[in-house]
This record gives sequence, C-alpha cells and structure tokens, in this order.
Amino acid sequence: MLNALKVWLDDMAPKVLPDSKLGDAVSYTRNQWEYLTRYTGDGCMPIDNNLLERDIRVFATGRKSWLFSDTVDGAKASAVVYSLMLTCRASRVEPLAWLRHVLTELPQRTGDVDIADLLPFNFHKAALPERPDIARY
Repeated sequence: MLNALKVWLDDMAPKVLPDSKLGDAVSYTRNQWEYLTRYTGDGCMPIDNNLLERDIRVFATGRKSWLFSDTVDGAKASAVVYSLMLTCRASRVEPLAWLRHVLTELPQRTGDVDIADLLPFNFHKAALPERPDIARY
C-alpha cells in the first residue's frame, strides 16, 4: 500500500499547484517519505510516535511554569524531576515506590559510588525483599 501511495504522490506532484493545500500535502509527504516509511524496516519500531508526543506534552505544558522558577538551577532541577518521572512511566515503575527506594538507598552510599542501579529502568532488577511496602509492577 505504501508503494502504491508513493507512485500516486509522484504522479500527482507535477499536476497540483505547489501552493495549494493538496500541493503542500503531496510535497510534504514526498519530502518526509524516508521518515514516514522507516517503521517498515524494523518490526520493533512503532508506526506512530504517540507515546513520545504524550511524554513531551508534560515538558511543553511545564515550560510556562518554569518561567516562574526563581533560578536557572531551580528550572534545571524541575526538568530533572520531570525526566525521572517520565523514565519511571516508560519503565512501568510506580514513581512513588521508586522515589521511596532511591531516597532510602542514596543516603547509605558514598559520593563516589556508581548509582546507575538506582535509575528507574533498573528498579525492577533491584531485590527488595526487606521492603514489602514498595510495590513493583
């Protein structure tokens, strides 16, 4: 079906006015063809980017709020928190459970130790038998 669409677009391109709505649509689709069809080369790629768009929306709506941050460091801290919460969502980790775990573990570690195991996408791998109050998906 995509090949038939490409043939139709190539056939229509010289027949439509370039500044018309149809001309814009045909031109845009032809120019973005590689990106439009990229998912067909890898079965693991989604056909759309709705998940990414949903996650970016949080940043787009938060952008106006960040204008009221007292400092640049405060705005950066807000962005880090948003990023970590979205990483929890992407990793299917309940954010509050993850925060409890991290805020319990971090104070017990020295400043020079690797903390990659505390990142949200490693939370499922963490063994937490002593903490039954922490729910994992």
